[in-house]
Amino acid sequence: MPRTDKRQHLVDTAYARFKRDGFHAIGIDRLIAEADVARMTLYRNFPSKDDLIVEVLDQRAERFGAQLDGLAETLGSVRDKFVALLDWYDRWVARDDFHGCIFAHAIAEYGSADHPVHQSAVAQKAQHRQKMAAILRAELTEDRAEYVASALLMLIEGAVLMAQTGQGVAAMNTARTAAMALLATEGIVA
Repeated sequence: MPRTDKRQHLVDTAYARFKRDGFHAIGIDRLIAEADVARMTLYRNFPSKDDLIVEVLDQRAERFGAQLDGLAETLGSVRDKFVALLDWYDRWVARDDFHGCIFAHAIAEYGSADHPVHQSAVAQKAQHRQKMAAILRAELTEDRAEYVASALLMLIEGAVLMAQTGQGVAAMNTARTAAMALLATEGIVA
């Protein structure tokens, strides 16, 4: 397996473990064994476990951002775009391999605002809010778009957290109802 393939294989293996078991619960030896690579291969690609975690988060953020961009580009109205986003969340929290938000887990496990893992996770949340605000700017002023995007992100984040407690369908239904009411209050209708 070429170096770049081994690097990506390490990232993919780490992502699968981290999303299921958390970051601190999985040690380097376990990752090396599961990825079936030499210790030197890991450290040649990632000088530390934190570097590997940041790469996992950055790749996941890039993938999620691309999915959100795809939704924003292919659908018509602002409301339709948020319906599609909520539909995506519905499907995600209903998956058998749903273990919650890896970025929220990273923020919880790496609480120091100076830690690179924490910063990577916070950057993803900020990017998500910014992308939602960009969609909303089609119908709202800059200030209102920022406000509504923040409120929608809080609704979604809360629903994802509640989904981890086994209340996924109810949480997402509540978030959807509140999100649609908020959009309607702002004059964003079908």
